[in-house]
Amino acid sequence: MSIARRLATILFVIAIPVLLVTSNIRYLLGDVAFYKYGFREYNAEQVTEVPLYELDRAAAEMVNYFENDSDELRIVVSERDREVALFNEQEVTHMRDVKSLVQLMFRVNEVALAFVMLYIGAVILWAREKPMRSLAFESLMGIGVGIVVLAGVGVFALTGFDAFWTKFHEIAFSNDLWLLDPDTDRLIQMFPEPFWQQAVYILGAMTLVEVAAITLLSLGYLVVTRRPPPPPSVPRRPEAPLREPRDSAVISQ
Repeated sequence: MSIARRLATILFVIAIPVLLVTSNIRYLLGDVAFYKYGFREYNAEQVTEVPLYELDRAAAEMVNYFENDSDELRIVVSERDREVALFNEQEVTHMRDVKSLVQLMFRVNEVALAFVMLYIGAVILWAREKPMRSLAFESLMGIGVGIVVLAGVGVFALTGFDAFWTKFHEIAFSNDLWLLDPDTDRLIQMFPEPFWQQAVYILGAMTLVEVAAITLLSLGYLVVTRRPPPPPSVPRRPEAPLREPRDSAVISQ
């Protein structure tokens, strides 16, 4: 196998878990219904003192903000019969950092998807350089890499989510704007830590379901296309040497 082919295989193995995780994060970040569920589950209306219908509208605007070209997230809501900004300047600036991180994740997701599709199309189907069984093996390798990473993250999150969540912010952001006050800052009031803990668990469950599906498909294909073993060879019995006929004269005697 050439260096280019080996490198392409390694990238494909890595791209599979990256694609699964980033796709699930992208789906959940764009699910307004999940935000609305969180508002009701964690009493955001009572904590923020903002009407629930205004929070629901804010959730839709936040989803649009992750996708559009706006630099700042400015949301105005009604509070006690007056129009006020939903987020203060620290929260607005922090959301700008969040958007940069989210859009980077979107680009990684798109690159991973493009590479997986290109690899399958060009290497397997078009060029026919490898049999489909190789693709099944490489998919299982990618799943194995994903399981190892997810297991490590999962153990960290399950044994102490507060430490996990803090470490994530310290790695993801270069400033401390994410240190919000739950008594005054609506962003953390709308999305408290238990909301994100539940989101991480949901992401883990979604990914595990996808991992199981790919594993079953790959193993099933390998089993179905397995070549039967060659029949056992039966040793041939040695042929008896031909006897030379006796001389007729000898026989007559």
